[in-house]
Amino acid sequence: MEEERESLKPIEGASRSARSRLPLKGELLLAVAPTLTVLIVFGLVEVLSRQRLLFASLASSAFLIYLDPQHGTNSIRTLAFSQVMAASIGLVMYLLLGPGYASGGLAMVVTIVLMIVFDVVHPPAVATSISFAFRAGNESNLLLFVMALSIIVLLVLLQRGLMWLLTRLQKKR
Repeated sequence: MEEERESLKPIEGASRSARSRLPLKGELLLAVAPTLTVLIVFGLVEVLSRQRLLFASLASSAFLIYLDPQHGTNSIRTLAFSQVMAASIGLVMYLLLGPGYASGGLAMVVTIVLMIVFDVVHPPAVATSISFAFRAGNESNLLLFVMALSIIVLLVLLQRGLMWLLTRLQKKR
């Protein structure tokens, strides 16, 4: 069955090795933390704000962390820098241009360029910039987003620790 699971393998010709697959129980255990984290973030958002769509990209970030916690795209520096930068860019575009395609498109382009320039490419941040450009409403949402992002950063640490532990336990068998 291990040979059939190819979702974590690099594409043919890539020079990167695949993340070690765990037994099904281990993979499901790794998926529990991102799922619970996203549900906690949703609960936090529901209590403090009605801007639910501003946080959808964090769910994608959480799943990428499950998929490959040790990939550079999921490092704390890349995750935090790109998401905060994208939210800020989206908010600025919203304040300058109002909600709409112009602010969303410009926020997306600026975010992509700056992620490349600063070497902090985290694809869900593109959605963050667009969400803030379309729906930013007020600056307090940026603070709430940073609080939710902090929870996702903790997920990175948790996933790395859990993966280390599961790998060690698997080796002892």
